[in-house]
Amino acid sequence: MRTSWGSATDRGLVREVNEDALLAYPPVFLVADGMGGHDAGDLASRIAVEEFAQLAGQPAATADDVHACFTRTAGRIRGEFTGGRQGGTTVAGVAVTEHDGGAYWLVFNVGDSRVYRWSDGALEQVSVDHSVVQELLDLGEIDEAGAAQHPDRHVLTRALGTGDAPEPDYWLLPAGLDDRLLICTDGLTREVQDDDIAVALAGHEDAQDAAAALVGLALDRGARDNVSVVVVDVATSAGAHDDVHITVPRAGAELGAHQWDEMLNGATVPRPSRPRGPVFPVTTPTPARGIDRLRRGERATPPDEPRDESTPPEETRP
Repeated sequence: MRTSWGSATDRGLVREVNEDALLAYPPVFLVADGMGGHDAGDLASRIAVEEFAQLAGQPAATADDVHACFTRTAGRIRGEFTGGRQGGTTVAGVAVTEHDGGAYWLVFNVGDSRVYRWSDGALEQVSVDHSVVQELLDLGEIDEAGAAQHPDRHVLTRALGTGDAPEPDYWLLPAGLDDRLLICTDGLTREVQDDDIAVALAGHEDAQDAAAALVGLALDRGARDNVSVVVVDVATSAGAHDDVHITVPRAGAELGAHQWDEMLNGATVPRPSRPRGPVFPVTTPTPARGIDRLRRGERATPPDEPRDESTPPEETRP
């Protein structure tokens, strides 16, 4: 399966440093939202991108490939942050994979960065946030309006580098010809509602234009956090290129021209020494499951089955 894609990131209007990082290079596309402040969160998210970048250039990636990247990332973060220094990162993304001879999206997530699918005129959130607020929503104790104002809305229940072992969730989605996937940090979803996200995705045929427009929306609405977006399409005959392009976010009309600066604009690797030209560019997903269940093809734990509450939620954001 060939893909076309675009990406954009911005430190926002409040933060001095961009702790986000992103990777957009087939077969893997992801965002990472670092936590811990300057020289901690930005390093943690960069480590995640560096480890997942080892998959770049493969024709496809398996669940074991992706899980190995999570394991290496968590180990490097734990090894890097010693002597009381703390840092961690979310990771959300999608890998092109094969299953039973067909092309699939392998969606993965740790934390509250998200993956959406736009298909047949509808926007669907595929990933599920690992947060205290999401657990309260699942229990019916608060609604969406209450979640937006909840005092614990920044508290995560999972992140890389903050626990003993990574616990990502995975979903398998058969790839449709008209699929468009959105991968984003919470800097987008805290400022822009799903309806407006859907309008932006529908209104821009080119993936890069869609990514830039979404970041522009977040900036227009205050951008209190770093915001990063990757948009991935199944490549059509009009959008497919003969060679593989490395995504380096470009300045769109909404964002204004700026000099690329990894400290301010986030890390994205692999990337060329100088930017290239712009990249032009259905069914019910398998429920979330851990890597062992994904390998065995077992069902996910239904919501009404008991959950392990032995580990209290960690506050992983400053």
